Amino acid sequence: MNLLEQITESGIVAVIRGSKPENIVEIGKALSEGGVKALEITVETPRAMSIIEKVATELDNEDVIVGAGTVLDPETARAAILSGARFVFSPTVNVETIKMSKRYGVLSIPGALTPTEILTAYEHGADLIKVFPANAVGPSYIKNIKGPLPHIPLMVTGGIDVTNAAEFIKAGAVGLGVGSTLVPTTINEESLLSITDKAREFVTMVKQARE
Repeated sequence: MNLLEQITESGIVAVIRGSKPENIVEIGKALSEGGVKALEITVETPRAMSIIEKVATELDNEDVIVGAGTVLDPETARAAILSGARFVFSPTVNVETIKMSKRYGVLSIPGALTPTEILTAYEHGADLIKVFPANAVGPSYIKNIKGPLPHIPLMVTGGIDVTNAAEFIKAGAVGLGVGSTLVPTTINEESLLSITDKAREFVTMVKQARE
């Protein structure tokens, strides 16, 4: 199974924004226990590179895949990759960031919205296109995009929760980026149990929607 298949297997990428370094390993373990193996650490998080390195080092035996999110330029992409990121998420299409990601052999997942942006990102080497913000356009938009561009794999982020997750998968998305719905900002023993339960719920929902 290649890296792209590993990331899309469960259909869920957990978007972790603003978490403290001391909590990150426990969050990763809680997500993994619920079946979510792909973690996106957004780079505006304080000490983001050290958090990426910590996850890459300490959760490797858990089969957890860590990547960087909100990457706006190739310099940040390189720093994240050298820290252990295996995929790079961007909110926009930055061709140089795509090139940097591919140069280092990691997955490039830029954000795009219009058909032109989606095709441009894919033609420049993106492995997967993140349609963002998905909640602004809805599942029917994904279905419409897949009509003329069926060969381009799409995932969605932005406002994804239990009320719309299945519909996006049914519309053709190969994966979902899920943020605060899955990983709250306050972390304690109770919230860690909730993360595992939520992860399991999302994974089950994706599986059922695919069937």
